[in-house]
Amino acid sequence: MTTPFPFTAVVGQDDLRLALLLNAVSPAVGGVLVRGEKGTAKSTAVRALSALLPEVAVVPGCRFSCDPAAPDPGCPDGPHEAGNGVDRPARMVELPVGASEDRLVGALDIERALAEGVKAFEPGLLAEAHRGILYVDEVNLLHDHLVDLLLDAAAMGASYVEREGVSVRHAARFLLVGTMNPEEGELRPQLLDRFGLTVEVAASREPDQRVEVVKRRLAYDADPAAFAARWAEEEAAVRQRIAAARALLPQVRLGDGALRQIAATCAAFEVDGMRADIVMARTATALAAWAGRTDVLAEDVRQAALLALPHRRRRNPFDAPGLDEDKLDETLEEFSGESPDDDPGPDGGGGGGGGQPAPDAGPQGGDTGARPEEGEGGQPQPSGAQEQPAARASEPFRTKALSVPGIGEGAAGRRSRARTEHGRTTGARRPQGALTKLHLAATVQAAAPHQRARGRSGPGLVIRRDDLRQAAREGREGNLVLFVVDASGSMAARQRMGAVKGAVLSLLLDAYQRRDKVGLVTFRGSAADVALPPTSSVDAAAARLESLPTGGRTPLAAGLLKAHEVLRVERLRDPARRALVVVVTDGRATGGPEPVALASRAARLFAAEGIASVVVDCESGPVRLGLVGQLAADLGGTAVTLDELRADSIAGLVKDVQGASRRAA
Repeated sequence: MTTPFPFTAVVGQDDLRLALLLNAVSPAVGGVLVRGEKGTAKSTAVRALSALLPEVAVVPGCRFSCDPAAPDPGCPDGPHEAGNGVDRPARMVELPVGASEDRLVGALDIERALAEGVKAFEPGLLAEAHRGILYVDEVNLLHDHLVDLLLDAAAMGASYVEREGVSVRHAARFLLVGTMNPEEGELRPQLLDRFGLTVEVAASREPDQRVEVVKRRLAYDADPAAFAARWAEEEAAVRQRIAAARALLPQVRLGDGALRQIAATCAAFEVDGMRADIVMARTATALAAWAGRTDVLAEDVRQAALLALPHRRRRNPFDAPGLDEDKLDETLEEFSGESPDDDPGPDGGGGGGGGQPAPDAGPQGGDTGARPEEGEGGQPQPSGAQEQPAARASEPFRTKALSVPGIGEGAAGRRSRARTEHGRTTGARRPQGALTKLHLAATVQAAAPHQRARGRSGPGLVIRRDDLRQAAREGREGNLVLFVVDASGSMAARQRMGAVKGAVLSLLLDAYQRRDKVGLVTFRGSAADVALPPTSSVDAAAARLESLPTGGRTPLAAGLLKAHEVLRVERLRDPARRALVVVVTDGRATGGPEPVALASRAARLFAAEGIASVVVDCESGPVRLGLVGQLAADLGGTAVTLDELRADSIAGLVKDVQGASRRAA
């Protein structure tokens, strides 16, 4: 067995360590979401935590870790008699991003259930994690159907496995810990709210601290056992402190004054629902116990707010997480005199008193044409016009859905029709591999003609493997939405570019809600650039768009060819994911010989391959050339103006996209 990196040997990352330790003291806090760039010891710290948790008593031989003092009456391995158990270390179970539903919740043998009436159940990861830690690395990349199962288990403290009326239930209470890199995409709000605390981590910029990180990592890699032995005393001290804090926790008093501060803080930051208030109360109590106190102070409330509220106050994907600490301090001060029980305590920027472990004990592993560009209203711009500063985007707005025609087989999402493992049943087929969704009627129909030949004598059917039928289902998939944005001088008028950015941000918000991947190609001057390769991070796309400069000529052909190359590479990486190309331009093409003809030929590549496309027409002013309509025809797609993108008339756009694609085919 590999020796884990010691928790106390992790350098820095005080907030991360504190959040994990508070959950070790009080699992009711609700888990931790760790957000940060790669290489910041997120996984190292989480994996090291399990070694510090107290042992748990379990019923001997129970696969579901029942507590011998209060065994689960519905345990599939039960019933158990209350009595003495055996102690074992607390488990940390890792959920792979690509895990199947059966691996998570367990597998029920449908064939034996139908033929013999036997509930033959193989427990999954939820059963293994009961009374321990369930760790999900890259939790933001988890498939939606697995997220739904996690939400159900976290809410009910139990897992239900059902297959055509045959069901198994078992307890599943666990500490949920997730790590993620925000550049790879955000979490669904429902799952985000299920994490009690969240912390942002980043690599230190202090040379001395970075040197210490490297030294410790090299020492651990050279001899893990010896390195762990060097930190055994510190590990034992933290383990004892956790046990002492757990014992003290029931005695901690949460006064009315602290409760009013918690309620006022949650109201001031306009968080949704009441879960934030409850989590803050539990966190503040755990902080007091960790500090060895029986009273909750204002400093505990402040630190609890910094850990429990940042991920709950986001109003949309483009809002940066975090809290206004000045506003937090003003709120706490305003309600500091509500009760004589609550001493406000020191203010400190990091929250703390004894609430945070000491840093020294802490955790971490060429265009030569002379043709002028046209600006707003057809006014000429010198060809050598300088780059314009980035325009601010207008306020995003809600858009109607665009979809790719036909039926795909891509990753689960909410945009286009697809054959999926989840959704409405549309038919039946023979299973390929393990049976996951039984089509009962089709299975019975397949088995019925053979009952006499199989010697059926009782009331039950004689079922063979060949009789089983898998339900064919239709749901929704996520697509690759590739934005191709004109950033040339003809688009540089600040009012127009602000409206363009607002429209693209609106479509990005729609892509976030529909679980799409997004990419961004821009073109200006004499070339096109991939501003953002295809990613699940809508935040990253919005940031690149916000800082997008404008100016220069309009190499429309280069932009389309670059987009075509991006799609070609992405098809090799993810062949099942279908693309929707959104071209944002006024349709002008300048620079080089025959720029309009080149753009037309590039556009016809998309039509020839049946790639769904929409052109957002940004042309404005008294001089209108109407070039976007021809571009949309060459692409085999449809055109829509910025005004139509906002209006109810966009409801017919999906039909236009589908109709244009069928005509191109």
